[in-house]
Amino acid sequence: MRRAVHDVVIAGAGPVGLFLACELGLAGCSVLVLERDPEPHSPWKAMPLGMRGLSVTSVEAFYRRGLLQPLLTASGGTDDLGADPDADEPPPPRGVGHFAGMMLDPAKVDAGALPFRLPGPVTQGVMTSLEAVGTVLAERAAELGVEIKRGLGVSAVTQDADGVLVRAGDHEYAARWLVGCDGGRSTVRGLAGFGFAGTEPQFTGYLMLATVADPDQLNPGFNLTPTGMYLRMAVPGHLGVLDFDGGAFDRSRPPTREHLQTVLRRVSGTGVTVSDVRFASTFTDRAMQATTYRRGRVLLAGDAAHIHSPLGAQGLNLGLGDALNLGWKLAATVHGHAPDGLLDTYTSERHPIGAAALDWTRAQAAAMRPDPHSQAVQALIRDLIGTRDVTTYVYGKLSGSAIRYDLGSDQPLVGRNAPEFRLRDGTRLGDLLRDGHGAVLDFSPGRSLAEPARRWKSRLRYAAGPARNDLGLGAVLVRPDGTVAWVGDRDPGRVTFERAASRWFGTPANGAAR
Repeated sequence: MRRAVHDVVIAGAGPVGLFLACELGLAGCSVLVLERDPEPHSPWKAMPLGMRGLSVTSVEAFYRRGLLQPLLTASGGTDDLGADPDADEPPPPRGVGHFAGMMLDPAKVDAGALPFRLPGPVTQGVMTSLEAVGTVLAERAAELGVEIKRGLGVSAVTQDADGVLVRAGDHEYAARWLVGCDGGRSTVRGLAGFGFAGTEPQFTGYLMLATVADPDQLNPGFNLTPTGMYLRMAVPGHLGVLDFDGGAFDRSRPPTREHLQTVLRRVSGTGVTVSDVRFASTFTDRAMQATTYRRGRVLLAGDAAHIHSPLGAQGLNLGLGDALNLGWKLAATVHGHAPDGLLDTYTSERHPIGAAALDWTRAQAAAMRPDPHSQAVQALIRDLIGTRDVTTYVYGKLSGSAIRYDLGSDQPLVGRNAPEFRLRDGTRLGDLLRDGHGAVLDFSPGRSLAEPARRWKSRLRYAAGPARNDLGLGAVLVRPDGTVAWVGDRDPGRVTFERAASRWFGTPANGAAR
């Protein structure tokens, strides 16, 4: 194997690959991104076809890296996310989403039942586009010294104990690590020999931008019918259709105007006329997942690691969560200060989250099937989502607030995304996480963690003082990805803190932990 030129090569310059590149670049790694598409812009990435919803936790990740305002500007939306810096409680959500095409009422979310919420700059999700997210991340990646080469798809991968050799076009690139972020049909996944297992599709989905001569025949929003589901979106002619054909049509042939009209008429039960089809594509609810997210020096993230239907807007958020979880762990490994087994926690933490997302979309497909049994289940779900408890439960899933990693602690905050703690001097947790380090918030009167925290000062940011709301805690250790790694009581123990810091941040620079 030739000597590595880059610390990490990333295959794929979509949002997941670029977010990971930014995380690695922020940590001082040498990063090369290879993208097979020669141009970053496409109608499928721009509005309306590229429209995507970012969950609260995804938007918070942008905020904690100083990218919230660029994201809002690029998305063309309002700067008002409902945040009130002087509020004692976060506001209720403005929107909740849907389950299997059945819309939920945000007024029925019990905000008090959501775990560990505090007011902060991010309280709502954001509607954006793949193009907007990609533009923001590409600009930040360039600022951080990340190199992006377009028009170069990976064609061969060779690895040994020391590194990876990647062929793309007529070139070979050597690196210490390779991460496949190259989509659902990932070349890296196949070349590196990852297993990919799951379930076959129930439906063929269609997305189109066309002229509809008589659009008033179609009801706006999601519409479940005895033969499938159709979605009429706000942009005229922007339609989605689910046809429960077992996925037979997908990739079998191009969707013609005649075929699109036939399927739409059958599913909608109308005589609607479709003409002037500008764009059309198909997809399915095939749900597959890599059996592991790491093989040697090759890792997977985003759609390369898991594919599923777009029901519930889980895909982009799931991939960004992968990148956020992997970035700091891979950077610590590159720099040689990762504790034993840190990189393996990427699979152990994210694989169950991916599996749950696949099941979430499978459940929705099952409820939408046009058969008597599924219709009965659908009626039951409609009754349940009319209740506060179930609406709150679904919102917790869609917002990301329900995600919790098993970090081996019974403390209910450990493993969750950290609340936006705010000290009385105005310091926020997001301020401390801006540069990609971890953070220690010491609320204890004696500032008992000041001295031990300094032993990890190159990897942890320390802040002390009373908080506007400390949730009854004495101290909190937060990983770079915003996950709570340890919680101390009113008199936090130095020994337990040092054990937790050593577990996630390795041996301190000035000697072994006590």
